[in-house]
Amino acid sequence: MEPISAALTGIALVQKSVSFIKSNIATANDIKDIAGALDGLLAGEKQIQSERFSDKSMLGQTKDAANKVIDAKLAKEAIDEMRTLINQRFGHGTFQQIIAERNKQIREEKERIAEAKRIARKRAQERKEMMMIAGSVIGGIGVFFLLLLVFLMTDI
Repeated sequence: MEPISAALTGIALVQKSVSFIKSNIATANDIKDIAGALDGLLAGEKQIQSERFSDKSMLGQTKDAANKVIDAKLAKEAIDEMRTLINQRFGHGTFQQIIAERNKQIREEKERIAEAKRIARKRAQERKEMMMIAGSVIGGIGVFFLLLLVFLMTDI
């Protein structure tokens, strides 16, 4: 059950996630019941931070800068509030365990991607080496037949 739209970004995603968690925390039997909304909350906060600290020029955009700072603070407040609600509902330390597990999964995914890229680079290098060897062999055979032809023509 995924109540959070993928089209939502930043503060809208945070607000939608908080709303869902608040309305379902009392009836949630398991953290899985609100996991999607919690992921949305954390993803929204990450988007806000990414936008806030992006390399875009902020010259003369004080309203935009103020909005980004306020959105970041609202997102932090929302996360703090959800930490309290989740810890009260499922026991002290639950939110930190969720964050630790999420960070572990993100790290493992990055490691899998890095390993896949490393393997792809290694295979590309091996293909390049095989092509070089095949080219050398074909070139060697060509030179051999050329020399053979020259030798046979000089005998005639």
